[in-house]
Amino acid sequence: MAVKIRLKRLGKVRVPQYRIVVVDSRKKRDGRVIEEIGKYHPKESPSYIDVVSDRVAYWLGVGAQPSDAVAKILTITGDWQKFKGYTGTEGTLKVAESKPDKLAIFNEALKEAASEPKGDAVTKKAAAKKSTTKKVEEAPAEEAAPVPAAETPEGATADAEAAEAAEKPATDPTEADN
Repeated sequence: MAVKIRLKRLGKVRVPQYRIVVVDSRKKRDGRVIEEIGKYHPKESPSYIDVVSDRVAYWLGVGAQPSDAVAKILTITGDWQKFKGYTGTEGTLKVAESKPDKLAIFNEALKEAASEPKGDAVTKKAAAKKSTTKKVEEAPAEEAAPVPAAETPEGATADAEAAEAAEKPATDPTEADN
């Protein structure tokens, strides 16, 4: 019986995931296997490769032949070099960065929230927006209010009367010409 180490495909249509398996060479690709010795997910960045090294060494020692794809995976992990006896050559397996602990992130956010001053429940942007709307609402009221003649300089009363006359629309076209 010829034994092969090859990939067994799993996963969805465009999201392949493979198992590295030991199988009789006469069996179909996804058929019954002797043993599963690893996993390979090529779509992740970097690719996820998990191989049980001692089982790979055993099956290679017994005479199992790896397929081309599995041979490349084994060179990446360094198991092929160990089997062949090459010294000083390790695998080039890249490991994804570990994600930060959610509890640690929550505790940091909690400390930041506790250290912030307790003030208005309004953000700076919203507070600025409210103050500008108040100024805009107050400005027309100030302009519309008449200025008493006693508070203005003596020459300013004549200017104020001229301004009021200019603001009034002319009802008779003959008055506009005068």
